[in-house]
Amino acid sequence: MRLKLTLAYLGVRFSGWQVQPGLRTVQGCLEQAFERLCDKPTRVQGAGRTDAGVHALGQVAHADVDASRAIPWRKALNALLPKDICVIEAVPAPEGFHARYSARGKIYSYTLWTENGFVLPQRRIFVWPTGPLDFAAMDEAASILLGAHDFAGFQNVGTEVKTTVRTMASITRQPGPTPCEMVFRLQADGFLKQMVRNIMGCLVQAGRGKVSPDVVRSILDEGDRKGAYACAPPQGLTLERVFYPDENEAVRERRGSEHSLDPGRPGPELHTDDAESP
Repeated sequence: MRLKLTLAYLGVRFSGWQVQPGLRTVQGCLEQAFERLCDKPTRVQGAGRTDAGVHALGQVAHADVDASRAIPWRKALNALLPKDICVIEAVPAPEGFHARYSARGKIYSYTLWTENGFVLPQRRIFVWPTGPLDFAAMDEAASILLGAHDFAGFQNVGTEVKTTVRTMASITRQPGPTPCEMVFRLQADGFLKQMVRNIMGCLVQAGRGKVSPDVVRSILDEGDRKGAYACAPPQGLTLERVFYPDENEAVRERRGSEHSLDPGRPGPELHTDDAESP
């Protein structure tokens, strides 16, 4: 039987998702828990490979287990896992399901701290302290990224991909849980390696008046950032949701104080090579 897992974790004490010898990783902790429950090594496959320091509220993974074992999987796994990983749901997967290859889109959020004088200790591991920003300028720059583009200028090296074209369905922002925070959400059919962090690095430079809309267009057109921005740090980034074909409706963007650049949904094309790993 294939189990579909929905996971949340704090990324700060992990060296990313993927198993690495001698390092503490999310996948490694999950596989250790499954081995104790199944009495044999069990591979856990994630929808994406989040980097060190990146958090998740809706990471999805799967594992193949013996259907004859009457184990309450969520309860049993949570009893064995460290406190910075939580299994939100553990259910039998649909036939043919694969956490990575069946995915049709993702939502990542990125949180900025816009006060210069201090950062709340309780929020430090979840935010990038940038100081005040021009959000109108950031909105204008973000609007250029909507739709299907070659995002080669917004990826970091390290992962071979078949194509660097992705469809950005929406980029939205809304105030965060404290008055000093602004949360950006990016929804696309797939993300290249560290693509969200690179986009946020670019948008922050736009908010500081250092990157113009023409520069953003040239990065897309030429596939070269030319030192226009630096990759945003990992701690502000959270994988919020992974979409699959059985989900007929994409997430409706939040209303109220949220500023929506485009309420669209991801296109149907599948991109499985993201490493976000953004």
